[in-house]
Formats: sequence, C-alpha cells, structure tokens
Amino acid sequence: MKTVIEASEAVALGAKLSRVKVCPMYPITPSTHIPERISDYIFDGEMDAEMIHVESEHSAASALIGSILTGARSFTATSSNGFELMYEILPILSGMRLPAVMAVANRAVAGPINIWNDHSDAVSARDQGWVQFYVESSQECIDTIIQCYKIAEDKNVQMPVMMCLDGFSLTHVFENVDIPEQKQVDSFLPPFKREDILDVKNPKTFGPIGLPDSFMNFKKQQQDAMINAIDVIKKANLDYKKLFGRGYGDGLIELYKMDDAEYAILAMGTICGTAKAKAEELRAKGKKVGVIRLRSYRPFPVEALKKAFKKLTRLAVLDRHISLGSDGPLFTEINAIAPGLDVFGYIAGLGGRDVTLDHMESVYLDLETGKQKREWLM
Repeated sequence: MKTVIEASEAVALGAKLSRVKVCPMYPITPSTHIPERISDYIFDGEMDAEMIHVESEHSAASALIGSILTGARSFTATSSNGFELMYEILPILSGMRLPAVMAVANRAVAGPINIWNDHSDAVSARDQGWVQFYVESSQECIDTIIQCYKIAEDKNVQMPVMMCLDGFSLTHVFENVDIPEQKQVDSFLPPFKREDILDVKNPKTFGPIGLPDSFMNFKKQQQDAMINAIDVIKKANLDYKKLFGRGYGDGLIELYKMDDAEYAILAMGTICGTAKAKAEELRAKGKKVGVIRLRSYRPFPVEALKKAFKKLTRLAVLDRHISLGSDGPLFTEINAIAPGLDVFGYIAGLGGRDVTLDHMESVYLDLETGKQKREWLM
C-alpha cells in the first residue's frame, strides 16, 4: 500500500510488521513519535505486543535484556542524551549476544542543550558491539527496520542492531512510502525462536563473569560475528530487493554517479541527498563527480569502500560529529583505508546547522582544485 507518512511512523510500522512483541520505551525528542505510534497500534488492537512504560532510557535498554531472554522479539527507540543514558547497557546487550533492534533518532548531545540533528549520539557508541545503519528516507526506514531483525537474529550474527535516522530532518518529514504487506514480511522474516531462554524448568546462567583467561575469547567471538554480518547484510538487502523490489546499494554502501567519477563526497544520512542534488547539477556542466553514501557504519565495509575509491582522484568525507581533540571519526577511518588517495575531511551540520547546496559546491570545488579552503562547513 502506498501512502504519505512521517518517517517516525514508518519506523513504527516496521516494528509492527516485524511482529515485535515487547517495546520498552521512554520517549525523548525527536524519537517520541515512534513510541506514540506503536502505542496507537497496540491500543487499537492492530499490534499484538506489550509496551513497557519504563522510568528512564537506562531502564528501557535493561528491559530489552529480560524481554529477549524470554524469547520475545523486542524493540525500542531513543535519541541524544537518552541514548547516552543507555550507554552502560549497550555493551551488555552485545556481550550477551542479544538480537535487540533500536531506532536512534540522531540528535546532538548536550551541552549546550540542542534538540536538532547531528550524529554525535550514535557515532560515539560505534565501539559497543552494535551493527549501525544510517538511513536516508522514510521508505528506507520501514525497509531497514525489517531487515534489522533478519540480520540481528541470523545464527552467524546474533548481535544487536541500531537503525539511525536524522532527527527532525527525517523523523518529522512526510514522504511517499510503499508499506509492505504483512504476508510478504512474514515470508521474509520468520518467527523469532531463541534456543537459550529464561525457563524455571530448565535454568541457565546468562551474563556470567568473564575472567582474564576467557574475556578476550568472548570479544573475539563478537568481532567474528560483526565480520560475519557483512555478508548477512548484503544477503538481506538482496533478498529484500528480490521480494519487494527495493534495495539500497549492496546493503553496505550506496553509490551515486560513481561509474566514471573523479571526485566524490562520502557521508551518512540525509545530507547525502543534498550532495546528490549538487552532483546532478555539476554533472550537467560536465563535471565528473559522485556520492558515496555509507549505510553500514558498523560493521565497517572496508573492501566495498576500497572498491568504490579505485577510480577517484580525491575524496571528501563529511562528518556530522567530531572527536574533540582529533578529527571527524568517519574521516579518520576512511583516511586509514585509502592510502594514496587525497582525502579531505569536513565537519558539517553539527546541532542542526544547515548543510546547503552552496556548501556542497564549495566541497566539490576544493576537490577539483586540490586545495581545501576550510574544514568546518559554517
């Protein structure tokens, strides 16, 4: 069914279509519309699920542990400092290999207090063992939530997944969305069945102490699972495309006008749309420019990125986050895997600062001249 809905509702519909059973929620702007819509579905009898009204985001993340260990497919959503309050629980969920799924409505982390978009919340948690997707549209929101469960619950992964969508500039935007039919989703995503669950008749220990002689082994297993996720993500994207007619690059990265591009911008999230619009304009003037949209930040798709860089002369990386005292984290990682390629790093869009077509044109001009005029797009 095709309709016009808000991206937040697309996320909620994705959870509903995935037959989520438990939703521990604590609302925070700009993710609030997600639990609101799920509440509507449950109250109206459209969704057979339980919403747990917890006292904090820390409690929401903690409740995911219990709900998943009872064998229930579970979901939550958060943002910004609420996400930071979950931080203690994030590595516990991944360390216990629990396939939680969470939507993060990306918002600047205070202070000063700011409710607008950048990626400082989720990118700060890149090392906590969660698969991280960054999406660009409402359609991608609903499609990716469904794929998140397929990936998280795969026997070769069994890791939590967060889907990141830009606060306000996506969460509150109404777009055309093709809503999948429940029967189609059921054929793509089988029921959640977990072998190890909390059962008084068959007691087991979950989350025991990891002593020095074993802790690294657990971490190595997590690393192996994240590397396994690369192929699982690609397959989930391909299978979804075959069934629904929609895919997002290879699932890891999405290329735009890159076949003969000499210069390109690489970024995550909605600013890629602005970069594409400027690339289209410059292409009409004979400029060989393109855009690389990084969809999977974790696992980091090194080989796919290296392949995308092969024909480039120069590359610009736009970060909506800065590691204070260093550089943009995305720039740092891209620069490390692209020896011999001239890589320019830019800090852009912090705290909701507009990233305009003029900004993109200035970046492409830097790439063409080989001289970077500024690092902060202000």
